[in-house]
Amino acid sequence: MVPLAGLIDVAFLGHLAEIRHLAGVALATVLFNYIYWTFGFLRMATTGTTAQAVGRRDRETTILIGLRNTILALALGLFILLLQQPLRELGFTLLSATPEVKAAGRDYYNTLIWGAPATLINFVVVGWFLGREQSSKVLLLSAVANGANILLDYILINRWGLESAGAGIATATSQYLMLLTGGVLVYLEHQLRTIPIQWQQIFNVHALKAAFALNGDILIRTLALVSTFAFFTNLSSVLGTAVLATNTLLMQVVTLAAYFIDGLAFATESLAGIFRGQGRSKLLLPLLWVSGGTSLVVGLLFAILFVGFPRLLFGLLTHHLAVIEQIDNYVFWLLPILSIGSQAYMLDGYFLGLTEGRILRNASVLAAIAGIVFMVVVAYLFPSNHLLWLALSCFMAARVVTLAIQLPASDKEQLE
Repeated sequence: MVPLAGLIDVAFLGHLAEIRHLAGVALATVLFNYIYWTFGFLRMATTGTTAQAVGRRDRETTILIGLRNTILALALGLFILLLQQPLRELGFTLLSATPEVKAAGRDYYNTLIWGAPATLINFVVVGWFLGREQSSKVLLLSAVANGANILLDYILINRWGLESAGAGIATATSQYLMLLTGGVLVYLEHQLRTIPIQWQQIFNVHALKAAFALNGDILIRTLALVSTFAFFTNLSSVLGTAVLATNTLLMQVVTLAAYFIDGLAFATESLAGIFRGQGRSKLLLPLLWVSGGTSLVVGLLFAILFVGFPRLLFGLLTHHLAVIEQIDNYVFWLLPILSIGSQAYMLDGYFLGLTEGRILRNASVLAAIAGIVFMVVVAYLFPSNHLLWLALSCFMAARVVTLAIQLPASDKEQLE
């Protein structure tokens, strides 16, 4: 559901008379990736710690984890709103694009930013439900949010002509509708309301220290990953608006496949946490084999589909022939990106479930340094979009290698 809404965003903008609206939203998305996914630890840490509490049958801790992270998410969301202007000016100063593209990106930013509190709290709600193996509720939340996003996109972009600003309003509004739905689902869980919780339990110093340590590691990990993709998008703009638009559409496919693979990664995360909480570590190795194999199949299927029918499928997203013709030259890069990337996403889920934040942090930083250095060299010394995609492929491979070598150390019991 999530990438479907994103693809329809792109399709509405890609069929406008001027491609600058699509390019502008792509540019602003780099900034929002920093603002939002920097705080992705709210979802990730919530899932792993909740799953381990569920494995121990500790209902009180399960509730406390959700409450602590919700309060943190609300505080961070309000902080983002307070800093929205300096964040915007700094971001668009650092990003490279034509004035017209930047103007469209600013319109998108100015409307989408108001959804920050709801977006961050939704991270916690989704993570909490996933940690409790209630993925059907996550599906319902996605259906509400993304269904509303699609409908509002049509009204605001297609009917009212609000262009990139309309896309931002649609997404922000849908996040608040998702939050409202999540609040109703939590309230309806009558058995949880019978467990007494006091404020001093929520702000327990020992629990907060442990949470901040894990969140800090995941924060650094996420910053490293987001920075790599930000460099890729920004360096794409250095090669021209046409290359930026082309790479944006290709990255939409990567995002689409990643969300399907993330379904498997989320399941891996939940199960790894529950197995760890139950002390059943011998099940972790079989879990890795099943999840890794299935993720690889999903990644390859997506790549083969788009490599086989590029003009048909990308023609649904834009009518600009110059962009579609460019895609023909680069679409084969989806094969290494999605096959290797599938294993990186799966391993991320595994270590998140085990709450091994330090391993994720170190692996991501090393991979990001290698990937970013390669990209910068390519963009400024050997300007070639093929080499830029090669650099991104090497970054994915580095993520897999740096995580895989930590598997024996992550839980020695699984090897016995």
